[in-house]
Amino acid sequence: MEKKLLNLLTALCMVSLPFLFKGSKMRENLVIFFSKGVLATLIDAYVVGTKKIEYPVRPFPKIFKTNLIYDILFFPILSVIWVKISYNDNFGKILLKSLIFSVPMSIGQWFMERNTRLFKWHKWSPFHTFASCSFTLFMIRGFVGLIKILDRFKGKQNINEQESYQN
Repeated sequence: MEKKLLNLLTALCMVSLPFLFKGSKMRENLVIFFSKGVLATLIDAYVVGTKKIEYPVRPFPKIFKTNLIYDILFFPILSVIWVKISYNDNFGKILLKSLIFSVPMSIGQWFMERNTRLFKWHKWSPFHTFASCSFTLFMIRGFVGLIKILDRFKGKQNINEQESYQN
């Protein structure tokens, strides 16, 4: 059953990829995707290494102790979606929209931990999932905010260069 769930999750992630990486923000979405993948992998490696969580059923169990499907596909895709729906929002709306992702993620992981062999929590709880999910969402959102500021700065710099060239 667990392998079927992981295969279904992988298939859903793969099907969603082309829809997420089209349009004018493709470069930014790719940065979000890969940044979240790195961040999730680092945090998960620490959590698994300190024996807070284990993944009894996972891809490539002889090579990796973490679950790559979560770290490099599922969580990064959720982050791209979250940034898309909160891109122009103020802090209050961003905070509320973060709950749309972190609360169901916490409840879902709690349910899956109780009813499948996908997760085994040792020193972990739904609160830890909520905190880590929220933390990584805000880290990525802050990173996107920095990119937006740098893009605006670069745009102003290009305008100034064009004006000085014309004079």
